[in-house]
Amino acid sequence: MSLSMREQMAITIEDLFTQDQRLALLLADISTDLFKKLLRDYPERALNLGILEQTLIGVAAGMALENYIPIVHSITPFLVERPFEQLKNDFCYQQLGGNFISIGASYDYSTEGMTHHGPGDIQVLRSLPGMQLIVPGTAAEFDTLFRQAYGNSSPTYYRLSLNTNPTSYPVQFGQLTVIRKGKDATIIAVGPSLAPVLAATLDMDITLLYCTTVAPFDAETLRATLRSNNIVLVEPYYKGVLVADIAAALQLTPVRIEAIGVPHQVLTHYGTHLQHDQALGFTSQGIRQRIERFLAARRDY
Repeated sequence: MSLSMREQMAITIEDLFTQDQRLALLLADISTDLFKKLLRDYPERALNLGILEQTLIGVAAGMALENYIPIVHSITPFLVERPFEQLKNDFCYQQLGGNFISIGASYDYSTEGMTHHGPGDIQVLRSLPGMQLIVPGTAAEFDTLFRQAYGNSSPTYYRLSLNTNPTSYPVQFGQLTVIRKGKDATIIAVGPSLAPVLAATLDMDITLLYCTTVAPFDAETLRATLRSNNIVLVEPYYKGVLVADIAAALQLTPVRIEAIGVPHQVLTHYGTHLQHDQALGFTSQGIRQRIERFLAARRDY
C-alpha cells in the first residue's frame, strides 16, 4: 500500500532532521504520533505547543531569527486563516524563511463541518508577497519538492491532501511539467487535480501542463508551449487563483481562460471528500463537460 502524503511528510522530516541541525519542528497538537521520536530525541528543536496557532507562528519566527529553519504543521484553516496576521507580519514582512505544512485540503475533514474546511488557503496565501506555494500530487512529489525548497530562505506553504495522483512525475520546484502537447487548448492541472484531468482528456488534442508550484508561477514554460488561445485551469481549491498569473504571463497574447475548481461558496454539506468532489463536479466527467462546453463556445480573435 502506498504512503499517504501525511505519512511521507513524517518520514521526510525525520530523515532531514538528523542531517540538518538547523531544522526545527513546531506542532499544534496535530500529528504528534507521527513525530514521537523527534519530540523525544530533539526536545530543544522539536516542540508541541498545543492549540495556540498564532503563538506557533510567532515562536517559529523567533527560531528563524536564531538561524533555525522552522517547520510548522497543522490542519489547513488553523495553519493559514487563524494565524494569517502572524504569517504576514512575522514571516513575510521580516522576509524570514520557514515551512508551513497543512493537512485537510479543501474538504478532507468534511465530516467536521466548515470550521475544518480549507478551500481558500491558496487564495489567501497568494496575497502575501514572497510566500511560495507548493501543491504536490503524490507523497513522492512532496518528498522531492520539500527537499528542494525547505532551505531556500523563503516562507513556503505545502498543501497536503487525501486525493493523490496514481503516478508521480519528476517535478521540479518552480517549474511546470509538460505532460503532453496538442493544438486545441492548453490545460493546466494543479497537484492532485491531474488525475481527473488525465482521464477527462485522453482523446483530446491538448497541451497538458502539470503545476505543483503555484508560486512562483512558471510563466516561461507556459509561453514556450502555448499553441492555442484556449486555456483551461483546473485547481483543487477555490477556482481562479492562477488566472492573474496566467494573464500576466501572456499579457501580449489574447487568450480565453476557463477556471475549474472548488466553487467560491460556503460548503454546508457533510460527507466524504470524494462525495464532495462528486457533488461539486470535480470529477473526470464533470471536468470533461466543462472543457467541452468551453471549447464549443470559442471564438476567433
